[in-house]
Amino acid sequence: MHWLWVLIVGAIIGMIAGGITGEKRGCIFNIVAGIIGSSIGESLFSSWGPKLAGMHLIPSILGAVIFVAVVSFFFGKNK
Repeated sequence: MHWLWVLIVGAIIGMIAGGITGEKRGCIFNIVAGIIGSSIGESLFSSWGPKLAGMHLIPSILGAVIFVAVVSFFFGKNK
């Protein structure tokens, strides 16, 4: 049951990060961005703020924004 919450919270964190950066990607990308962003954010910004499903929300969102920005820089659509 814990993994279900991790996937849901990861999707929400990834969706927030995509909204902040202006990138609209799919649900799977949002989940990956939320989970990887949580790892990046907690290692860069430590563990502070509210915690949900084992992820500290504020550092996780900041890490997900960094992850989405880097991915969109390397794999963004050419206009």
